[in-house]
Amino acid sequence: MNILFDINHPAHVHLFRNAIKELEKRGDRIIIVARDKDVTVRLLDYYGFRYHLLSKASKGLVQLALELLIRQIKLFPILLKNHINLCVSVTGATCVHIARFLKIPCLVFYDTEHAKIQNTLTIPFATQYITPEYHFQRLGKNHITYKGLHELAYLHPNYFQPDPSIYNQLKIRRDENFVIIRFVSWAAAHDVRQSGISLELKRELIHLLLPFAHVFIVSEAPLDKEFEPYRLTLPPEKIHDALNFAIMYIGEGGKMALEAAVLGTPSVFVNSLTAGVLQRLEQDYDLLYNFLPNQTQEILKRIESLLKQPNLKGTWQIKRQKFLGDHIDLTKWMVKKILEFDPNVIGAPRRL
Repeated sequence: MNILFDINHPAHVHLFRNAIKELEKRGDRIIIVARDKDVTVRLLDYYGFRYHLLSKASKGLVQLALELLIRQIKLFPILLKNHINLCVSVTGATCVHIARFLKIPCLVFYDTEHAKIQNTLTIPFATQYITPEYHFQRLGKNHITYKGLHELAYLHPNYFQPDPSIYNQLKIRRDENFVIIRFVSWAAAHDVRQSGISLELKRELIHLLLPFAHVFIVSEAPLDKEFEPYRLTLPPEKIHDALNFAIMYIGEGGKMALEAAVLGTPSVFVNSLTAGVLQRLEQDYDLLYNFLPNQTQEILKRIESLLKQPNLKGTWQIKRQKFLGDHIDLTKWMVKKILEFDPNVIGAPRRL
């Protein structure tokens, strides 16, 4: 089977990389198209993937729309030349419309339910729109759900084994605690008019954390000079090792908040947006805490109580085991779903 994977974000590399390897072992031919956003290209190179680079990430709604058009124009001949049987994407924005025109099935694995504009433009054209079951809403007859999270495609114990040498790279001892803080750029289309951690709260967080742990900051946006000494300089492929051994994650990024929680690291998410997956990890498993940006005192109180909790990581690992027991290995499920569209299998869906 000739399968095209559309990679638009670093998180998409992680989501699909194990499935791609499994499909290649099976003998399927994989074509990857990519977008140069943040460290996406670096991760693709690190994992040894060959790819067609369609565009570099833009900022602003008008520029994003133009970039999308450029990606679609470049994608069209790739689909034809490689006789693609199936497209697989996260957002679906680049490929769903062209795939529908060419009668190629397109699977969209998405988990950002508040991206309303994008969802409106893509869901009706996807062959299957596939999300965690924790979505707030059902989104039509092509909406398929599974009991899991994107993060379980690469952070499940079947695939991820944390590397303790991360302490050497952080230049701290193994008996020293550290916290990871993440600030986002607010450049995504669904981030318009949204907000996160204020400058004053950033300062209060540093002041609260330093007596308990080293502080490392990951920032998509330019970092204020006063926070520069705390910048995390790890290679991007090592961030999950750091999240695994950190005693806490605090940040505006929902993806990293979920990754920390899945790894058994207490996670504090501060953003004016939320999602069903984030709320369920708090309500059902107490692995993650959701806060609005104006809940300053509640945020600081929660963090302080966590810092003072004895055996914090041990407690979270117990919660994590319960979570893992209740959810699937997403990579295995994803590969099975993709193979349902193998044209060589009797009964598989044909071109639309």
